[in-house]
Amino acid sequence: MRLWRAAWTAAVIIPVAFLAVFFLYPTGAMLVRGIWQDGIDPTGFTEVLTDRRTWLVTGQTLYQAALGTVGAIILGVPGAYVLYRCSFRGQRAARALATIPFVLPTVVVGVAFRALLGRGGPLESLGMDQTVTAVILALVFFNYAVVVRTVGGLWQTLDPRAVQAARTLGASRSRAFLTVTVPQLAPAIASAGAIVFLFCSTSYGLVRTLGSPGYGTLETEIWRQSTSMLDNRTAAILSLLQIVIVILTLLVSEALSRRTAGRLQLRSRHVTPLARADAAPLVMTAATMVTLIAFPLIALVTRSFRVGDGWGTDNYRLLGTSGTGFAGGATVFEAIGNSLRIGLIATLIALAIGVPLALVLSRRVHGPLASGQSILAGAILLPLGVSAVTVGFGFSIALDSPPLDLRSSPLLVPIAQAVVALPLVVRSLTPTLASIAPGRREAAATLGASPWRVLATIDGPFLLRGLGIAIGFAYATSLGEFGATSFLARPDSQTLPVIIVRLLGRPGENNYGMAMAGAVVLALLAASIMAAAEAARKDPR
Repeated sequence: MRLWRAAWTAAVIIPVAFLAVFFLYPTGAMLVRGIWQDGIDPTGFTEVLTDRRTWLVTGQTLYQAALGTVGAIILGVPGAYVLYRCSFRGQRAARALATIPFVLPTVVVGVAFRALLGRGGPLESLGMDQTVTAVILALVFFNYAVVVRTVGGLWQTLDPRAVQAARTLGASRSRAFLTVTVPQLAPAIASAGAIVFLFCSTSYGLVRTLGSPGYGTLETEIWRQSTSMLDNRTAAILSLLQIVIVILTLLVSEALSRRTAGRLQLRSRHVTPLARADAAPLVMTAATMVTLIAFPLIALVTRSFRVGDGWGTDNYRLLGTSGTGFAGGATVFEAIGNSLRIGLIATLIALAIGVPLALVLSRRVHGPLASGQSILAGAILLPLGVSAVTVGFGFSIALDSPPLDLRSSPLLVPIAQAVVALPLVVRSLTPTLASIAPGRREAAATLGASPWRVLATIDGPFLLRGLGIAIGFAYATSLGEFGATSFLARPDSQTLPVIIVRLLGRPGENNYGMAMAGAVVLALLAASIMAAAEAARKDPR
């Protein structure tokens, strides 16, 4: 029993220590960098917050995020109706196609739109390459699935009798939709909108890949100030400004999600076959799937085989080099190996910290322990409130000198990626473990099973059920992670997303073609990992 208590204590202390050292310490060091100049000096805040460029960048960040959110909702709500409220042949394939963009790394999404709108692309004549419009379209593409799945999940549980009653009383189809259905869907739409806004305001890899048009965003400005202007103080203050925006968005999202969950408990699942009256949402969804979802992906794959005026696999063969005009550094094949190795280490770290923590958070406790559990649950989500760019910047200025100098450590990038992936691991596992009825553990203990045997036989099957998805999220997130890695990767350990952005930023047809081919490889790796994780998912007996 003493060993059992020691194990539970360690399951709490180790994650707390991990977050304290690798999240709170770097973030705190960044805060100090912003206000400390031979003593407390708030003038840095005054200078940055009164600088016109700060508010131009902030304005563009919010502008892009707002339009990306509105676009995703306008296109996603009809998609939610067709893909979840209606039934038709091929529906599962259509849902899978709608979900593909969200499992792709942001760098791949950006490269796909460069292939579509950039030089040699089928829509090059529109002149939208590296424009704010291109960024907004890519944001809508990336977040379409969030709205479809969130709103669709609620929509298929709505009781149809309320709409039928309105139609019986003489309301037209559109009036019944606006006065009955929309108010019922409002919490889900608002919740999805808050999540999409969060993703849009922190899509660093996507914006960098599309050339950071206009004034850029807060994240690209943080990168510019720290790497080009060498002004870490301004970068730190901008990071704090972004943290405030992200945390406010998360608070709104959490509040709206609670309201949505309350409505879901009151309804039952209901779907109907497609009818002639569904023509408008069906046409809109089909057009979105073809032009916004499929077209950029087809353009990316096609462009990766384009060589001069002909076709071939030269761009893929060149992945064995580091690109034209580069002296030394990793080749693209080596970068693929680095990504797989670093992602694996990051996943193992995230699981080592996240699995025991999920077991702790899933237990039902009372009194002071319940308060402590709530605080721990909130603390583990803190990295979600800070963008990966801020995490990487905090690592670069805090973990480069004693007492914790990790500059030359091969674990620096995996640890940063594990910090980003840890909340996803915990959030994937905790609901599954929390669904275990307490009576099952008590019954096993009453029959004489030891605590370890109860853990293995009761919790074990449920843990395996969620482990595949947790591994998939962690590995795919690490594989496509660009924000933190772009600050921390050394020349000899660069990852595939970093190499792709570097190739796009250099002149030369070979570099451009290699970036396309590398993005295809990265997309296939991420999609394969998520598919394998889903296939490995097991149901408890």
